[in-house]
Amino acid sequence: MTSPRVWLITGASSGFGLEMARYALAQGDKVVATLRKPNALASFASKYPSSQLLLIKLDVTNQQEIRDVFHKAKDAFGRVDVVFNNAGIVIAGEAEATPEESARKMFETNFWGAAHVSLEAIRFFRDENEPQGGRLIQTSAAAGFVGLPMLGFNAASKHGGVGGTHGGSDQGVAWNIKITTVEPGIFTTALETNAEFLPQHPAYTDDSSPTSIARKMLAELRSNGGVVKKSPVKFAQRIFELSELPNPPARLPLGHDCIAMLKGQVAKLTKATEEYASWSDDLGFEDVTSYAAG
Repeated sequence: MTSPRVWLITGASSGFGLEMARYALAQGDKVVATLRKPNALASFASKYPSSQLLLIKLDVTNQQEIRDVFHKAKDAFGRVDVVFNNAGIVIAGEAEATPEESARKMFETNFWGAAHVSLEAIRFFRDENEPQGGRLIQTSAAAGFVGLPMLGFNAASKHGGVGGTHGGSDQGVAWNIKITTVEPGIFTTALETNAEFLPQHPAYTDDSSPTSIARKMLAELRSNGGVVKKSPVKFAQRIFELSELPNPPARLPLGHDCIAMLKGQVAKLTKATEEYASWSDDLGFEDVTSYAAG
């Protein structure tokens, strides 16, 4: 498109969301930046005219607010071209140490919140945009594909909300709608300081336990001690490039650390598939061709 595109960004208060808003605006596009407390970006918003930047309150756990945001975006700019589905929270701790209330809180935001934003984006691209179409870019995480110590419930909520829900439908979406799930590695974002860390379960306090090692690594991240992290500014640049691709990938691992984790997971799955393939023999009739075609 030669005219400025309209971005709708969730979780724009900091980190990836804020940098994505900054970069899109710098490229001359228009941005609807959503966050739970718009006053947090009052100073940032004052640098741009209302014809280019619109701040709107949005709690992604509120379906009516999601619908309202899209209506307001259309009223202000006529359409939405790119939805950057980015809002999410992290509550880290051993699964046994995670209260159900905390796990459900993550699912309300990372699973249902992300899913409802995605579903409304698809409906809007199809029914409201003229011509039809749009880009849906969703932020997951490497942990959404590779379960990591301390992040079990978080990984489940991230993979289900973006990697699972629409990772499974990306090939079936028509109407000129393109969907990509981005799986970043470790970047320098406010998430490291905004994440909630639960007290360690007493059964895992040994220094050699995977969760103890993970806690030490996360502590180093929070203190910037000896860990080289990638720039969210560079992340935003890559996402902007992604938004312009005519045929974007359904999944985009971003960062060599993420790529290494994914390759390791794929290797494990491949090994198990090959080693135990014979266990699937003589289980009854299977139309293998239909699975392969799907």
